[in-house]
Amino acid sequence: MTDTTGAAPLLGRTALITGSSSGIGAGVALAFARAGAAFVIINYPHEAEAVAAEAVAEEVRSLGAKALAVQADVSDEGQVTALVAAALEAAGRIDILVNNAGIGHGDTVEDLPIATWDRVIGIHLRGTFLMTHAVLPGMYAAGFGRIINTASQLAYKGAPGLSAYTAAKGGIISFTRSLALEIGSRDVRVNCVAPGATRTPILDAVPADVLSAIEAGIPIGHLAEVDDIVPTYVFLASEAGRHFQGQVLSPNGGDHFL
Repeated sequence: MTDTTGAAPLLGRTALITGSSSGIGAGVALAFARAGAAFVIINYPHEAEAVAAEAVAEEVRSLGAKALAVQADVSDEGQVTALVAAALEAAGRIDILVNNAGIGHGDTVEDLPIATWDRVIGIHLRGTFLMTHAVLPGMYAAGFGRIINTASQLAYKGAPGLSAYTAAKGGIISFTRSLALEIGSRDVRVNCVAPGATRTPILDAVPADVLSAIEAGIPIGHLAEVDDIVPTYVFLASEAGRHFQGQVLSPNGGDHFL
């Protein structure tokens, strides 16, 4: 049995992380490499992110793990199939899947373009389904798997102007719970991380005064950095998280109690 305890809780594991060219996804990729993962597959959505994705892959390699950067839009079934095939060809198996790909868009419901609603739901919710659908047979055959879905505390709080985003994140939580009930006694675990406000590129367009107001409402007094969030993913991917199934863990500084 692979040793997944101690200083290298992910020793020998292979992980695929969607949306990992920046932000939380990139942080998770690096954290997994530091935790002993043998191979990390970096996913990015379009050519504009290729350089950033390869930079993350190179940093993963510098930490002693193998890495591969693969472009794929996770809302597209054909591209998901190609992504998983590339990961399996390179690494031989997928032990850990992190469904992290996502986008944000702010608009009131009456002004939100239907195409934008479809795109946000497609990447977050359809993407989580398609990726999970693609990797589960291999995990079942191997008798092991860890799936970690990125939700958000906003799935519980709601947020004006973010109806598509919050609906998608709420759907991810419900999907996670239903899958957890399906899996039963298999050694495949599926859980969610629902971060609070975190300093990532998705906040770049948020006005400073709005960020200040958000920060003022957090009991510990500041927004999360990516490094505050990623240990939860490492925990859920490791043997230490073996008794967690269908759960939502929320590193949010006390901003909202789930």
